Amino acid sequence: MEVTGLSAPTVTVFISSSLNSFRSEKRYSRSLTIAEFKCKLELVVGSPASCMELELYGADEKFCSKLDQEDALLGSYPVDDGCRIHVIDHSGASLGEYEDVSKVEKYSISQEAYDQRQDSVRSFLKRSKLGRYNEEERAQQEAETNQRLTEEKAQASAILVGSRCEVRAPGQPPRRGTVMYVGLTDFKPGYWIGVRFDEPLGKNDGRFHDERPSVSSKPPHCFQWTSYTWLPPAPGPTCYSD
Repeated sequence: MEVTGLSAPTVTVFISSSLNSFRSEKRYSRSLTIAEFKCKLELVVGSPASCMELELYGADEKFCSKLDQEDALLGSYPVDDGCRIHVIDHSGASLGEYEDVSKVEKYSISQEAYDQRQDSVRSFLKRSKLGRYNEEERAQQEAETNQRLTEEKAQASAILVGSRCEVRAPGQPPRRGTVMYVGLTDFKPGYWIGVRFDEPLGKNDGRFHDERPSVSSKPPHCFQWTSYTWLPPAPGPTCYSD
């Protein structure tokens, strides 16, 4: 009894190119002609099929042969899983030409022209009165924000700059320091308290994303911004985490 081995109808190979610095793993049918195979490679490497020269390398990266018969089937060559097919481009393009997206002309549109389009996301939001185009929702959000700021301002008014305080946060030991700033900031909404600790147990020197109100802390890492709520138990005021 004779047993004959049959090749799988498809093969998984790596595609490299003289135009790109990366490889792509692809699966192709062995029944493709080399001409058809080159057309599919256009979408992978960016080189025109008419300007391609194909070389086959084994899984051990040793050169096997050229794929130079346009009407021959891919499966007629010793192409197995793990092999590499290298595309040499003769169109005159240079290495990396199709990788640098900064050279690709970008489409741009003015805000006025975009507003006139009826098939845009902005137009859909306007018609559906969603997001910032929902007047009732925006008014409600603004009212809630104003109410929250009013409440925070009332709490902050009880905190005096220069007061001694103790900051208590979950999972951390109490830290004592001096209140250096109370009020609004540019880095986040709401009222914030800047505390300069007695010991270098803070997170920074008062800066937040390179922004810092008129406060400073030396040595560094003695300062911390917090939105903590101020509570005054005896014998002195304490800062508790929300």
